[in-house]
Amino acid sequence: MNEDFISTVSHELRTPLTSIRGFSQTMLASWDKLDDESKKKFLKIIIEQSNRLINLVENMLSVTKLQDAKDDIIFKEVVIKPVIDMICSIIKNQYPDKSFDVQISALNILADKDKFQQVMTNLIENAAKYGDYNSKITVKAVNIDDFVSISVINKGLEIKKEDCEKIFTKFSRIDNPLTRKVQGSGLGLYITKTLVEKMGGQIKVKSENGLTTFEVLFPASNIERQARVKCKQ
Repeated sequence: MNEDFISTVSHELRTPLTSIRGFSQTMLASWDKLDDESKKKFLKIIIEQSNRLINLVENMLSVTKLQDAKDDIIFKEVVIKPVIDMICSIIKNQYPDKSFDVQISALNILADKDKFQQVMTNLIENAAKYGDYNSKITVKAVNIDDFVSISVINKGLEIKKEDCEKIFTKFSRIDNPLTRKVQGSGLGLYITKTLVEKMGGQIKVKSENGLTTFEVLFPASNIERQARVKCKQ
C-alpha cells in the first residue's frame, strides 16, 4: 500500500513540475523571441500548474492528518447558511460562468466548523468544476429526523452507478471525457467522506437525468432537535 501511495504521489507531482520547469526554461531561453501573447500563455500555465501542486500538497497533508489519531474533532454548533454563502462567493470568483442558488434557512448542525467548511468547499468546487458551462449549482438543506441534509446539485456529465463508490477511494478518478480535461489528484472526495464520517455524518451520491447530487447528513444541533420535539408535542 505504501509503495502504491508513493508511486501515485510521485506521478502526480512529476506532471506539474515538468510543465513548470519546461515552460520556465522556454521563457528564459527565448524571452526576446516570444511575443506578449505567448508569454502570457506560458505564465498562465505555470500559475495553473503551481496551483495544482499546492492543492495536491494540501490534500496529502490532509490525508496524513486523517490517518493521525491525534487529529481531534472539535464539535460546536455551526450555523450553516453563512458558511455556504461564503464558499459560494469564493468559488463564483473562480468559476464566473456558474450561478449559485442557495436554498437554506436557519439550520444548525453539530460539527467541527473548519472541517465542515473544508467538506462543503470540496463538494461545491467539484460541482462547479465538473458542471456544464453556464450551468447552475444548487445547494439546499432540510431537516431529516436528527440530521440536517445538505445537497449540492449540478448539471453535467453523469457518474455511472458502478463508479459511485469508487470515487470516494484514495487516488481514484473516473475515466470520462470531462475528467480527462479537468486536473485533479483523486484525493478530494476521499478526504471529504472521511471528514464527514469522523463528524458522525454520512455522504451519498446520485447521478441521473443529467443531474448529479452529493448529499451529506450532519447531526443536527441540540437546539434543532429540541425545536422538532416541541413541534411534535
